[in-house]
Amino acid sequence: MAKLPRAIEENLHFLCAELDGQLAGLQDYFEAPETGTAQKVILRAGYTDNLRARVLAASRRGLSGKKLGNGQRLVLQSADMAGRNLDLIGRLARRSLLHAEDVRIKELLRPDAYPKVIKQVRSGVSLVMPAIRASESGQAIRIGQTKAKLDDLYDRLFQTYTRDMRKSKHTEDLANCLLAANEIRRMGDALQGVSEALLSASIGQPVQFERYFTLRSVLSGTDVLEEDLELEPMAETRSGSAISAVRARDSEEGAVDAVFKDGALEKVREERAGVKNWHSVYPGLAPKILSYKKRGQSAALLIEHLPGHTFEHILLNEGDALLRDAQKALSKTLRDIWKSTRTEDPAEMASMRQLARRMADVRRIHPEFGPGKTRIGGLEIDGFDKLVARAGAREAALPAPYSVHIHGDFNLDNVIYDPVEKRIRFIDLHRSRYMDYVQDISVFMVSTYRLQVQDGPVRQRIADLACDIHAMAAKFARAQKDGTFEYRLSLGLARSFASSTRFIHDKAHARRMFLRARFLLETALACPPGRETRFKLPIRELFSD
Repeated sequence: MAKLPRAIEENLHFLCAELDGQLAGLQDYFEAPETGTAQKVILRAGYTDNLRARVLAASRRGLSGKKLGNGQRLVLQSADMAGRNLDLIGRLARRSLLHAEDVRIKELLRPDAYPKVIKQVRSGVSLVMPAIRASESGQAIRIGQTKAKLDDLYDRLFQTYTRDMRKSKHTEDLANCLLAANEIRRMGDALQGVSEALLSASIGQPVQFERYFTLRSVLSGTDVLEEDLELEPMAETRSGSAISAVRARDSEEGAVDAVFKDGALEKVREERAGVKNWHSVYPGLAPKILSYKKRGQSAALLIEHLPGHTFEHILLNEGDALLRDAQKALSKTLRDIWKSTRTEDPAEMASMRQLARRMADVRRIHPEFGPGKTRIGGLEIDGFDKLVARAGAREAALPAPYSVHIHGDFNLDNVIYDPVEKRIRFIDLHRSRYMDYVQDISVFMVSTYRLQVQDGPVRQRIADLACDIHAMAAKFARAQKDGTFEYRLSLGLARSFASSTRFIHDKAHARRMFLRARFLLETALACPPGRETRFKLPIRELFSD
């Protein structure tokens, strides 16, 4: 961890000392409750506020520096976060005293219980400055572990007080005792916040307490020492998983050795299963899993870092030649996957069921996309939800004639092209399965359109890419005698256009996407039953602005 500026370290030191004094007063009060003791602590509120403000001011001065590296920036932010949480502990101490002072029968404040809890808090606070000066994780972890101890002590008090409430006339006093205890319990959350700030500064990226242990557990499955590594945030998925680059401290600038991904146990398990399945059905496409660990309801993977660029990066930042090479490689790879993994089992995409489930989320962001009927002049037309229901009935009767192994979340940023090896790789594989390949094609095409870049030449590149991918897939469908490909694609595109608006804040862009979804549904429903094999889409017009 980079060294703290002197002003921050000094004021954090004074803040910890002041806080210990206030906690000592809190402990004295619960050993022998007297209003005078409580007032001494309450009246010192200005001291912690002032020291906290000094830490904040010094952190802001440091963050305003022009030549500030990411590591130093994180250290300053972590110091500010530690100061906030230490100040919070002082506030909670005063609130605990206010509740305790409302207790009329002071014997109910259990002098045998509360001081034990407060001693645990003081022990955690006493470790803060040694942890900062030592710049190692051991003491920071001990600070965070105080939370579990406080939770356990609070649970015992909770059971005792709630049991007493059922048979006592002093319910109001017991309730205030419990409120006082809860404020002290919350100090554990604040200490964990301090711990997370120190651990984040130590490893070089923001980290939650439990996530830190998952990371250590994953790294234990490798032959690399934790202290020889540093992390850098890469992405945060919408499902809550965090993705970080892992590199050795002596690596060349920009070099990444592996990718650390953690999140909810179910999601990470799905990712692991998806990667393993791809290794089985199409070796070399998915990254290798270097290590996997689970801890409670969370889990983590250490994954091989794949060289190259995402398709999104290439589309927005690279030249036409590289984009053409990437498209050519992608088309060849997809055709090969579809041929080699094909089974004769029909596949039901169920895109309208997917869309119906997601419309509630869409309308939380865009309430104007209502479900009801619409009028154009004096003409009443079906509402969006009715169109979805009608299209769902048509779709159920038209499954894909065969199944292939699909990516399942085939967005631009989940496809990587390595220009050196001239090969395609896939990442984020937790939704991979055997399914209609139209699922992947429709998601990929709409992920190009939804990019919130309005530059004319870039929008033209987006339209060209969507048209080229469509042309490749349509040609494959004809060769495989898949006559309803275009019709199913219209419903898949409608699903993706409409459901993707929940990620778009720009009202004009979201409206363009939603209107395209409605157009696709109306066009598909206008096709007479039995003539779906003759259905054609105006792809160029759909993807041009």
